[in-house]
Amino acid sequence: MRTYPPVGSLDALARHLCALPPSCGPVRLVAVDGHAGSGKTTFARHLAEALGGAPVLHTDDFATHEELFDWAGRLHSEVLTPLAEGTTARYAPYDWVERRFATARRRLDPAPVVLLEGVGSGRRAVRPRLARLLWMDLPARDSWRRGQLRDGPELSAFWDGWLPAERAHFAADPSRPHAGTLVRQRKEGYEALPGPAATDGNTPWPHTA
Repeated sequence: MRTYPPVGSLDALARHLCALPPSCGPVRLVAVDGHAGSGKTTFARHLAEALGGAPVLHTDDFATHEELFDWAGRLHSEVLTPLAEGTTARYAPYDWVERRFATARRRLDPAPVVLLEGVGSGRRAVRPRLARLLWMDLPARDSWRRGQLRDGPELSAFWDGWLPAERAHFAADPSRPHAGTLVRQRKEGYEALPGPAATDGNTPWPHTA
């Protein structure tokens, strides 16, 4: 999978996010959503660096093989509720190789900005806690093709189950219409555009990143 280097205007986005009102206790919770293979993890890593090392929480740590999208309850009880109370969250990440939750818990302290990255991170059950929803604006077919090339034939059976599950999730609970910012990958970096939910008609950071 091609990655894109962090560039200067990511700093503008970071400043914008830090200026938003807290949304989950003292935390500005920012979702990075999009189709599988759309580049969410790479972008979240670059944005976290621009934020000075902001924590990145992955929805893959809460999903399981049997519950690809039925993870909102675990996310709320283990992470969002403690953060909303201004306390440290502790959660047991799912091990996709062992097919079970880890016995050791990870610690997540309240931070000025916490990034929540993963397919469905902007879902209805999470949106009330979000300061901003970012959507990786790559069409589903292109995202899925890239994801399958990345994962290789050994994960083809997983993709066979994933594709209908993702389609069903976004049909019932779409995220893109609620995004304040659309993020696109270009050869020179990232480009941001006002999302469907943008209220002021302005892009919160330079168009060319």
